[in-house]
Amino acid sequence: MRRGAFSLGRHRARPALRRSLLALIPLVLVASCGQSDPRPGATASPKATATAAPVAPVSAALTVTDPHGGTFTLKKKPERVVCLTGLCDDALVELGLTPVATTTPALLSRSDYLGAKGAGVPVIPGSFGGEDVAKIAEAKPDLVIGLAGVHDQLRTAVEKFAPLWVVQVKSYDDSIGYLRALAQLTDRGRQQAEAESRFRAKLTEGAARAKAAGLDRTPVLAMYGGTSVGVNTTEDVLGHFLSQFFAYPWPSKGGGFETAQAYSIEEILAKAPQVIFIQSFGTKVSDHYKDNPVWKRVPAVSAGRVFEVPTELWASGRGTRAFGIILDEALAKAAG
Repeated sequence: MRRGAFSLGRHRARPALRRSLLALIPLVLVASCGQSDPRPGATASPKATATAAPVAPVSAALTVTDPHGGTFTLKKKPERVVCLTGLCDDALVELGLTPVATTTPALLSRSDYLGAKGAGVPVIPGSFGGEDVAKIAEAKPDLVIGLAGVHDQLRTAVEKFAPLWVVQVKSYDDSIGYLRALAQLTDRGRQQAEAESRFRAKLTEGAARAKAAGLDRTPVLAMYGGTSVGVNTTEDVLGHFLSQFFAYPWPSKGGGFETAQAYSIEEILAKAPQVIFIQSFGTKVSDHYKDNPVWKRVPAVSAGRVFEVPTELWASGRGTRAFGIILDEALAKAAG
């Protein structure tokens, strides 16, 4: 490994923390760089500067189309949903619902989610993608929502007792799309319209705040790790989101996941980020590198503008509520 390069070897954090880190891996995409929508062939998502348009509530339906054009059908409206990915928990909370079991309890129990009520939701044990199917069955779900590329392998076992819907978020537009689709399945159009309107208004306000403060020209970096560290590039969902409000010069480096995300400390110094957001799993990344002489020269480090952010939100939250909170936190810290 090059001197100062961040290793992306196997993460050895505690299972719950490791689950959050590994949740990032399926979301990394190999596509165009810059501030475009990372979906190959998709129309670029413009910076969120337009006035938020009125949002209409969706109508109830048992067959829905996901943001990627796939269809999903249920025989009846789901009343008991098990969430194996944070997007599911997020969308349910936005719709005024509660999962019957979850794999992201730290997200649900945040005060800006369900608080104490969320802390009481049963937790499905097991590794990410290897959850205990027997415990899922014990929750008596009529719908299980997982992550594409991770939970597909559970389909044969899970679908013996409940439908499995796997989702994939590549941009915040997908988060909106899944919110709408789940609202159709659960007949929650009014709640969907309210949540979507709040989020779209927040995007518009956030873009205006960023521009007014000059943050759209401020180089920002988001990175993550524990015993190994990587950079959120513009081709993963968090990096793409931040690129809509800040200068975000972190394209994928191509190749596989490890190569795409591996920026050396020297490369980070060369791009001179003025603000750094870190998702640490276990040992704080900022503490690990605090004595590195190159790290100390990074403008954000020397200015004391390196912020450790909550992993349950920044690494696991991929719904409209999470992105709204992340945006508020990022703007407040960057402008402070």
